[in-house]
Amino acid sequence: MREPAIVWWPGHIATGQVSHQLGSIMDLFTTSLSLAGLEPPSDRVIDGLDLLPSMLQGQLVDRPIFYYRGNTLMAVTLGQYKAHFWTWTNSWEEFKQGIDFCPGQNVSGVTTHTQEEHTKLPLVFHLGRDPGEKYPLSFASTEYLDVLRRITPVVQQHQEALVPGQPQLNVCNQAVMNWTPPGCEKLGKCLTPPESVPKKCFWPH
Repeated sequence: MREPAIVWWPGHIATGQVSHQLGSIMDLFTTSLSLAGLEPPSDRVIDGLDLLPSMLQGQLVDRPIFYYRGNTLMAVTLGQYKAHFWTWTNSWEEFKQGIDFCPGQNVSGVTTHTQEEHTKLPLVFHLGRDPGEKYPLSFASTEYLDVLRRITPVVQQHQEALVPGQPQLNVCNQAVMNWTPPGCEKLGKCLTPPESVPKKCFWPH
């Protein structure tokens, strides 16, 4: 999250410019097609955005980014604001065993060890003033109400148009682990991979 990207294309992208366009790994597909002069497939919804106008002309697109945990919409970013509909770091059982996903970053009411619902009144943060997401806006503030009026229809439209797919990143298979790392032959330490049995992953958190 929140990683900068560096783009270099002499003769096309001016040196020294900075863009605040919000991007996603999903955009690489669409942008690559645009670079190759190809149109994206029309038989499915493509979530990625073509970033060429941002890189070449400095255009900014106020696009939402949705954050899921499994099938649950946990948060959404729109412009400088991020709204959390659920909070949950890891379970009390894990936390008591010393597993802490946010060491030194505990925020009361935000980093929770039970899954807390905020779908009626989401926690909203201004990422420009508060990049660490530690100080949610007051529910009674005009700023909060204005943001909620902008985010609510965006989320509704997203959920109404969503077509669930088969998860591609939630499958575990012991056979794909690295059983023969480089050099294991010389050491006689290569392991025999088990039978390939893909199954849905279980995540305790």
